[in-house]
This record gives sequence, structure tokens and C-alpha cells, in this order.
Amino acid sequence: MDRFYRTIHKYGKDEIIINKSRFIGHAMPVENEEDALEFIGKIKEEYKDATHNVYAYVLGENNNIQRFSDDGEPSGTAGIPVLEVIKKEDLRKVAVVVTRYFGGIKLGAGGLIRAYTKGAKIGLEAGIIVDKIPHRKLKIRINYTSYGLIENFLNQEGYIINKIEYDDGVNIYVYIKQQDLEAFTKKILNLTSGNAIIEHLEEEYISIKDGKPV
Repeated sequence: MDRFYRTIHKYGKDEIIINKSRFIGHAMPVENEEDALEFIGKIKEEYKDATHNVYAYVLGENNNIQRFSDDGEPSGTAGIPVLEVIKKEDLRKVAVVVTRYFGGIKLGAGGLIRAYTKGAKIGLEAGIIVDKIPHRKLKIRINYTSYGLIENFLNQEGYIINKIEYDDGVNIYVYIKQQDLEAFTKKILNLTSGNAIIEHLEEEYISIKDGKPV
């Protein structure tokens, strides 16, 4: 895992009224096409009384899987605008459904495009757009004498602390960016005069927004 990508952090939902039609934007991070279809099916079932449940999703490292549906709206006025919002934000592993309850006033092709674009945007924003950045999880085992010094260092530098466990020593679990591993390890060993045991655990993608973990 050496590449970061943009996606959303969690399920997001928001709604807007446009010319008496109610548009509800739903967005969900998904790992694969099965997840995307399951999410779309769930929304369709929950909002089966809606006039339309328009969807789009994007998967793959290079956005190589792209699907959309107008769900009965005029061709090109619904699914493609939703898909374009995802692509313009350069998002991966995302499914969006925009639910519409018709309010009695026709919007026209341009109005529909704008409405579904807005519906997709508010759903994605509610899900919190983030960068997924690969980190290595480390377990740092130190003695209690070094604990205060190391804790201060980690907090001051803004490292992501996963958890801390206490036994006859202190076990600190942190997430470190791949490119920072060597320098970080040297710093910990220097601060503890070599009295730290650093164990490399799994690699994970962490949600980062504005430079901070979400």
C-alpha cells in the first residue's frame, strides 16, 4: 500500500427541496461492487415509495469501474450528473444514491442536472471527504521512566495514537506514514537511549482531512 486515494469517511445523508421536489443524497464508502449494489438495494428498499432512486458508483484504483442509473429520469439528466460529481472530486470506492420525491413541478433537463448534482454533493459532504493515506501500525514497548517523554513527543508531533496498554511496561500503538518510519524509529530509540522495542504490525489506510485524522 503505497498510494493514497480520496473517498468518504462514513455514510452520509442530507436533503434539499428544489421546486417542491425533495432530493435526498446518500453516500457510502464501499470496498467492491458487491458492497455498492448492497447499499443501493438497501436505499431502494427503504425509499421504495420515492419517485426515483438515482445512483452512481466508482471503484478501482484508476476509477476503472463506473456505473450509474437514471432510474426513470430522462437519459443523461440524473445518473451521469451524480457520477460526474464523484469523478470531479476524484473519489474512489464510493457509491451515491439520490432519492427524489416529485413535488409536482417539472424541472426540465437543466434543472434535473443541477438538482441531482446538488443532491450528490450534499450526500458526499455529509460523509466527509477525506484522503486515505497508508500507515504502518507500530507497537512501541517502553519502561515507565520513558513514558512521559515519549507521550509528549508523540502528542507534540501530532502522531496518531491508537491505544496504550499497561503491564510491567507501557505498550503504545501508533500509526506512522510509510515514508516516516525510519526517522521515527531513530527518534524513539534516541529518546529512550535504545531502551524501546518497536514492533511493526499491519498496514492500514487512515482517514485524513486537513492534515488531521478523522
